[in-house]
Amino acid sequence: MTDDTQGLEGLDFAAVSPEEYARIVRGLSSREIEELARDEALRARVVGEVFRRMEQQFRPDRAGELEAVIRWRIAGVTEVVYDVTVSGGACSVREGQGEAKPRVTLDMGDEEFLNVTSGNAGPVKLFMTRKLKVSGDVALALKLTSMFDIPKAD
Repeated sequence: MTDDTQGLEGLDFAAVSPEEYARIVRGLSSREIEELARDEALRARVVGEVFRRMEQQFRPDRAGELEAVIRWRIAGVTEVVYDVTVSGGACSVREGQGEAKPRVTLDMGDEEFLNVTSGNAGPVKLFMTRKLKVSGDVALALKLTSMFDIPKAD
């Protein structure tokens, strides 16, 4: 690992603000993200914290009456799957693929996931360049960024 990614190993991601997370991701090169993703324990901590925060950053006022399962598949050394359920004005997250059929599935690599969830890349651009694949309700996929408070790097 490079010096930049070695510093991430000891970082308590639960204590990092969303804005700090956005700055950290913005400062990583593609090579550094690839190195981070190869460390399965570090990758699991980062991805797990991002999904844990989704429940807190959910904006029910922007979701309206939406009832849907959004499946996230993140490719890497191993594939990571999370189901995000929006129902009754609440958001819940489940690691792994649940029984419910997703209304939309988002497939992306580690770099794209980190950049989308940190506000450092637009999902529409990633979709248009085929770095983000969407199966199912594309309109819902486009609405997702408005339903969550996505951090912005200062």
